Amino acid sequence: MAKAKDLFRQNFIEYASYVIKDRAIPDIEDGLKPVQRRILHTMIEMDDGRFNKVANVVGSTMHYHPHGDASIYTALVNLANCDLFIDKQGNYGNFMTGDGPAAARYIECRLLPFAKKVLYNPEITEYVESYDGRSKEPVVFPAKIPVVLIQGTEGIAVGMSTKILPHNALEVIDAQIAAIKGEEFHLYPDFPGGGFMDVSDYQDGLGSVLVRAKLDTSNAKKIIIEELPYGVDSEKMIHSIEDAIKKGRLKIQSVNDFTADKVNIEISLAKGTYTKDIVDALYAYTLCEQKISVNCLVIRDKLPHVCTVSDVIRYHADHILEVSKKELEVERGHLFDKLHTRTLERIFIEERIYKRIEQKKTQEAVVSAVKTGFIPYQDQLVREVTDEDVDRLLKIPIRRISLFDIEKNNQEIDQINANIKQVDYDLTHLDEYSIRTLTSIKADLDAETHKRKTVVADFNMIDVRDVAKRDNDLKYDAMTGYLGINIKTGNTMMKVSEFDKILIVQKDGTYYCTNVSDKLFVGKEVVYVGLADKESLEDIVFTVIYLDRKTKVTYIKRCKLSGFIMNKPYELLPDPENNSLKKLSILPNAEVTVTYKGPSRVKETTFLFSDYLVKGAKAGGVTITKKEIASIRIKPCKLVENEKKTATESLSDATEDEEQGEDMELEEVKAPEAEAAKTEPKKARKPSDDDMPGLFDDV
Repeated sequence: MAKAKDLFRQNFIEYASYVIKDRAIPDIEDGLKPVQRRILHTMIEMDDGRFNKVANVVGSTMHYHPHGDASIYTALVNLANCDLFIDKQGNYGNFMTGDGPAAARYIECRLLPFAKKVLYNPEITEYVESYDGRSKEPVVFPAKIPVVLIQGTEGIAVGMSTKILPHNALEVIDAQIAAIKGEEFHLYPDFPGGGFMDVSDYQDGLGSVLVRAKLDTSNAKKIIIEELPYGVDSEKMIHSIEDAIKKGRLKIQSVNDFTADKVNIEISLAKGTYTKDIVDALYAYTLCEQKISVNCLVIRDKLPHVCTVSDVIRYHADHILEVSKKELEVERGHLFDKLHTRTLERIFIEERIYKRIEQKKTQEAVVSAVKTGFIPYQDQLVREVTDEDVDRLLKIPIRRISLFDIEKNNQEIDQINANIKQVDYDLTHLDEYSIRTLTSIKADLDAETHKRKTVVADFNMIDVRDVAKRDNDLKYDAMTGYLGINIKTGNTMMKVSEFDKILIVQKDGTYYCTNVSDKLFVGKEVVYVGLADKESLEDIVFTVIYLDRKTKVTYIKRCKLSGFIMNKPYELLPDPENNSLKKLSILPNAEVTVTYKGPSRVKETTFLFSDYLVKGAKAGGVTITKKEIASIRIKPCKLVENEKKTATESLSDATEDEEQGEDMELEEVKAPEAEAAKTEPKKARKPSDDDMPGLFDDV
């Protein structure tokens, strides 16, 4: 068993590592996943300036990619739609309408020169064998710019995922130049579809952004969607609008999609509805507003690494210095080879060294004669003469020797020396050279095509609860025990929205908070139903009169209910098994008259709610009387100023008794009974048990 566990563990680790490094997560150096890198490598090999069928490119890429043509085709289309490295011809789909691309045999593509300028340099690229050992493929391209930020990417691996939003190419290059100079920079996403974006929580690529559609609201009866949020097409947008209409959240007469080369979704409003009244609801209930969470996870030094956008820019600011140094060293080597060749040719022809081989009869003698001829001119040579140099000299045609132009050769040598001097200068001024390279790359990008499309703005996400209307009747049927907004029978308790939360108190003193639902079984012994609105509950004091069945002592308890965990039951009575709920009221103050049973010198007692302190929900009650009670009558009355002050001051002493729970975000809605209690009755009358709105009779 232990060996099996070890085997499974090892195999899973290898599988997870493969998925993370070789499939789902891009490398920070060239910003590409393996399939994308293999596609570009294949296109570099096939590049002849002409278009190739995508089907041909997919087939050739399968020499390097072992996961089938479907994944290659999808990756190629996505890569081409970034409009950075691949020139496309044919139907590659439309991100605005959601239409898919044509089949691989119908569309064509070719590599843009920009791709080679940014990615390709085989002399400084490390290559490894492909999966079948028949070919060589690059480990990673020596990219000069942070491609991962420009194109954006997302992927799901084992235990981790990445989502990097696309950024503006011109701004990314400017940020990279600023990083090389040691200057500050700020970089925010930019989407091909435009729209608006709030980056207040972007956190440099580790937080989230809010994106909104661009709406034309100039017409009071018509709204036109002109730009879509990132990741939303017109089909998804219309579906979300129609769904909101079916649920009664939006009053819209019709929705028409005229999207072609530009987004144009026309929303005609219903009679009595105007643009200013529906815009917020459109953001809240449809895909016109979206929150996108981001996570910048890349492969760095062969390991997954979470980094910020600024980290990626600074990495590439250092990386382009390394790439520039390697390229300059390679170029310097080529220049010295060229200088050596030109010097050998000049001496070989000018000093007639070729004459030494006329009488030689063997290859060894010829090579030796040529090498010996260069001995007097050793100080003019860049390096020693090799057999390859001799072989190249011997292949010079007689016609070229006879027409050899010494002046032209000397000019070429002077130019080579000047180039070597410039390379040496650049090697000692890598910052300056790298900035020139980036400026040249930026110049190759069309300013109009790559201009910023998304507007950075400040706005808060619209909460559906803020725009939801309380126009649903919440009914409770005591005969069946059901509570909800889709119940035909029973009594209407209040008006609610589908996003409200409600507080339910049972006859046994149990209470809990739950969401409004279409139909919910709550039992036949519900004694209170109210909105569980945080602000409203802060103003509501629950007064409970209960009886201890063992001692026959009657208690009163005043408390506030807050800090709920959704759907978790709480106890309002200190000892639910022995206590019996007699009265429940949410009146701010009332006059209570208690009448006793049997012969007694004192037949009744009168007191006010405000005579008792407001305590925590878990606190015990205060004794009213130890005598057996015949009836309790409650008469509403005003809460005078000194009583308000006393009640308020008592809260600070009672907070430590309150049960701690998960906080809820609640809406501000006054309970109908609380509103009624704020006004004094116009005409006094004899108090009775019916004087309590929201109160219940003796158990």
